[in-house]
Amino acid sequence: MLFALITITIFISCNSENIYTATKMIPDISWNKYNKPVFQAEIIDTLQPCNIYITLRSTPDYPFRNIFLFVTTTSPEGHIIKDTVEYMIADESGRWLGNGLGDIHDLSLPYKLNVLFPVSGTYRFRIEQGMRKDDLDGIMDIGIRIDKSE
Repeated sequence: MLFALITITIFISCNSENIYTATKMIPDISWNKYNKPVFQAEIIDTLQPCNIYITLRSTPDYPFRNIFLFVTTTSPEGHIIKDTVEYMIADESGRWLGNGLGDIHDLSLPYKLNVLFPVSGTYRFRIEQGMRKDDLDGIMDIGIRIDKSE
């Protein structure tokens, strides 16, 4: 675990394109529908297009090939945008997508690409699992990453 944190920290500090990265661990590797992680990103540059990704770490205990998420974004001015997104996290044969080390699979899922933030300030992102199951086994953590567009 410590090795992973050190590796992530080094990667982020060496990547000047990264604006914000944060991850929240899911207790007991089971994402309850009432657990709605919130991320607060300070955005300064309103002229630079950005890509927003949802990061997801899962294990083979996750019982589905897809995941539905409800993402609520609140601007510094209080404007709210609610989105429902679906991501495939395994292919038709059940093979996990993304990068994996052993039984742990990391996915970087595009949420919004080439976005211009209209005002500078703190943007708030709340992510809810939108599956028809109260507890999603096999979800280790969820996060947000914002990078400068290339």
